[in-house]
Amino acid sequence: MIIFITGGERSGKSSYAQSLALKFSQRPVYLATSKVWDDDFAERVKRHRNERDERWTTIEEQFALSEVLPPVNTVVIDCVTLWLTNFYSKLKGDRDMVVDAAKKEFDRMSSYNGNLIIISNELGMGLHASTKTGRDFVEAQGWVNQYIANQADEVYFMISGLPMKVK
Repeated sequence: MIIFITGGERSGKSSYAQSLALKFSQRPVYLATSKVWDDDFAERVKRHRNERDERWTTIEEQFALSEVLPPVNTVVIDCVTLWLTNFYSKLKGDRDMVVDAAKKEFDRMSSYNGNLIIISNELGMGLHASTKTGRDFVEAQGWVNQYIANQADEVYFMISGLPMKVK
């Protein structure tokens, strides 16, 4: 099963994903896609880790998520936005290559014999990006979100900590 959870920053996506994961498994996996860029982000990662107890196994991977998935389990992937940021950096901002790489990797994960709970952000609901780079990233994010949501079994949009079932 694939569950896709999207929403704005600090909308409660991670907390909701973790609560869902614990309904499916007593030993879920948290797959972190982020790279620690600075001290502020390191503090954010620490805060996220502290939200999870000893039942959780944490795996960190920036690109090839399908290669680190455990044989069968419930996996929270947090998050698509940071995963795309990694591709965006690696592929030197080539929007179309980023989208293609993410779609191909998602396709490799889509037949996973377990539960994937995938977290993302809805960037296109905010201010219009003022630079071409920013607009390209928002477009890539939107297209990848649509791709994942289309194939997901369930989709939730988080608003102020409340899940709204979309699909």
